[in-house]
Order: sequence, then structure tokens, then C-alpha cells
Amino acid sequence: MMPVPDQSNATYCVYSSDVATGYGVGAFLFLLSSESLLMGVTKCMCFGRPLAPGGNRAWTIIYFMSSWAAFLVAEACLIAGATKNAYHTKYRSMIYAQNITCETLRKGVFIAAAVFVVATMILNVYYYMYFTKATAAQGARKANRASSTVSMTGAGYA
Repeated sequence: MMPVPDQSNATYCVYSSDVATGYGVGAFLFLLSSESLLMGVTKCMCFGRPLAPGGNRAWTIIYFMSSWAAFLVAEACLIAGATKNAYHTKYRSMIYAQNITCETLRKGVFIAAAVFVVATMILNVYYYMYFTKATAAQGARKANRASSTVSMTGAGYA
């Protein structure tokens, strides 16, 4: 893209319309809603039934933290890409930015976002899988305690 002069000899950048901004915003909203849904279902691992101690709980915590890290990176890439792609300098001389070039966004930002979106999806699947195992194991442990044959009443001693 090259700067183009207008009638008053001020230069501005001309860009073709790009659907990447809309796709970036759409991906941002879908990823945000899917993460919100998963955290609502699992009660963000902090509320609800406690997790049973053991390997499943450890993996649940590892996948929970990893999925949040990948989610934050993916959201940052999507928002940065969408805002950078949407921001185009119309008149450079009015803001005293004579040396601004007419650069466009590198496609690598959206590719990085896509990689982290897929990583978030995979980590969320493993997080949910180990979360259900850890909560099911805790429920089974409580059921075994409730069906104990030891009684505290004096029945049977009469």
C-alpha cells in the first residue's frame, strides 16, 4: 500500500476491505463464549464438589492452568490482530505522523491465534475429561463411606 495524496495534498493510505477483522472479532467472541461455558459447567473448578485427591486432580489442575494460559494468548492475538487490522490511518499529516508507512497486518498474528485456539480446545477437552474423573472418584469415595456396615446403635445386643 502506498500513500495517496488528496485534493489538499495531504496523504492517506488506501486499503482494500478485509474480512479478517470480522473473522477475528467473531473468533474472539466464540472462544470467549466456549471458555465461559466450560467454566460454568465445571464451576471454574473452585466451586461445587471437591476433587478427589490423586493423579486425576493433579492433571485437572495442570490442564486448567494450561488451558487458561493458551486461552489468554489466543484472545490477545485475536484482539490485537482485529484492532490492528481495523485501525487504518486516514490522514497522516493531521496527526504529525509523516513517516508512518501503510503497513498491513502480518497474517502470522491470525495464524498464531488459530494455533492457540486449537491448543485451547484440546487442553479444554483434557481438562474436562480429568475433571469428570476426579469428581466421579470423589462421589464414589463418599458412596463407599455411606454404605458402611459399622453401626453405632445398640441394635443386635439385646
